[in-house]
Amino acid sequence: MTETVKEYLRIDGTEDDKLLGFLIDSAKEYLTGAGVKGTDSKRYELAVIMLVTHWYENREAVGKVLGKVQLGLQSIILQLKAEGLKSE
Repeated sequence: MTETVKEYLRIDGTEDDKLLGFLIDSAKEYLTGAGVKGTDSKRYELAVIMLVTHWYENREAVGKVLGKVQLGLQSIILQLKAEGLKSE
């Protein structure tokens, strides 16, 4: 997933790999805390990328999700949670 995030953020090199790995793990924990189970869904991957991008570009606000990102993320989280309910 790190390579996908680096491609999305247009990052070359390996200087930020450790930070990106931390942000990816944090994003997955965030989604778990929001009631979303990890899946192979592209929407899950997009949600992780959205969070990582937001936190990477707004480092002073790590741990918080602000503005437009929050609205898009909420929509994805609700869809993924609804899918989880169907499969139970």
